[in-house]
Amino acid sequence: MRRCAQIGFIGLLLASQLHAAEMANLRNGFSIRHEHHETVGETTRLYMSTAPDSGYVDVPNAQIESFEPAPPEAQAQAVLPHTTDLKTLVDSASDHHQVDADLIASVIRAESANNPRAVSRKGAQGLMQLMPGTASQLGVKNSLDPAENIDGGVRYLRDLLLLYNNDMVKALAAYNAGPQRVQQYKGVPPYPETHAYVARIVKDFNRKKLAEQKQRHPASKAVIAQKAASAPAGSE
Repeated sequence: MRRCAQIGFIGLLLASQLHAAEMANLRNGFSIRHEHHETVGETTRLYMSTAPDSGYVDVPNAQIESFEPAPPEAQAQAVLPHTTDLKTLVDSASDHHQVDADLIASVIRAESANNPRAVSRKGAQGLMQLMPGTASQLGVKNSLDPAENIDGGVRYLRDLLLLYNNDMVKALAAYNAGPQRVQQYKGVPPYPETHAYVARIVKDFNRKKLAEQKQRHPASKAVIAQKAASAPAGSE
């Protein structure tokens, strides 16, 4: 009977180890906490929880440097609710702090690829990748909480936009490299990472605005085509 109990305990221990959370260390410096992963061709699928219908993130194999067990504090973190509506949080922060929602969404996409558990090797956390010191100054107690993270990150972004008179490029450069570097170089610092970061966000932001413009005026081209078709032959 005692031997059966020991076997049962060992089985439970092995099962807990099999389901222990992992950290995927990416070549860009980010680490993504996940429950387990599988390789699908040239992509690695990171599953966010052990539930059969859990969400997942697909990452190209070439972008993954290594895997390691998640530290105890990361494994103990509560699973963030899948019902959290990112768009609702972004829109709320946009209205409250008067920062363009599309800009916020583009920053989040560049910072964390919309992953609320993203943690960089430098220690930046959450959707808007807040450093612990910055989070503390902003009053953010839990950077892995999407609502807190977005609210704090948007307040910081708003302050930078005000500092640079709504110069988006300088504000984004400061968000990435720090205001002191923007002041030092009187503009975007000569760092390839910062230049790529700013360009990526501006491109994504412009893409969103162009899509919105097309949605607002979907019939403009159709109206022009209709007028041209109904015009008398030979008319100018």
